[in-house]
Amino acid sequence: MRINPSSSLLLVVDIQSALLPAIDGGEAVLGHTGWLIDVAQTIGIPVLATEHCPQRIGVTDARLRDKFRPEAIVEKEHFSAVSEGTLLRAPDAERRQWIVTGTEAHVCVQQTVLDLLAAGRQVFVVDEAVGSRRPRDKELALQRMQQNGAEIVSREMVAFEWLEKANTPLFRDVLKRFIR
Repeated sequence: MRINPSSSLLLVVDIQSALLPAIDGGEAVLGHTGWLIDVAQTIGIPVLATEHCPQRIGVTDARLRDKFRPEAIVEKEHFSAVSEGTLLRAPDAERRQWIVTGTEAHVCVQQTVLDLLAAGRQVFVVDEAVGSRRPRDKELALQRMQQNGAEIVSREMVAFEWLEKANTPLFRDVLKRFIR
């Protein structure tokens, strides 16, 4: 299935200051996620973030945190952001398609994705924008999420499906600013 811009949102799971240095390729995950947030906001796609136990792990990395409205950040204690019930009550959470990035792929991302699927959402996990401390854990998590119905995509797949067509001012703007 294709990603529809009018029914999708971007979810950034737990890209937090104390955890990020331990993530294999963490700076790349941060960079790809920041790119997706910027593209989403340019196109008008809602963006949400979660923070797992921020009093212990820290808040969302400062390079991303200012991109979010305060009401778009959901604090949680469960690994799955869906378990506590607040995520699905967040702004724009009624949208059917969820594009997911974040850390750790095999823990909070995976449990959130599995619960979003169980809640009837269509889920797209951005391969280069998720990470774990160990590469094998990420690999297994991507396989498991896909086996359970999530689609594994690249950031450019997401951007071009959000754009839908060329030869528009929005397409030219995104192409110039983000697609190199």
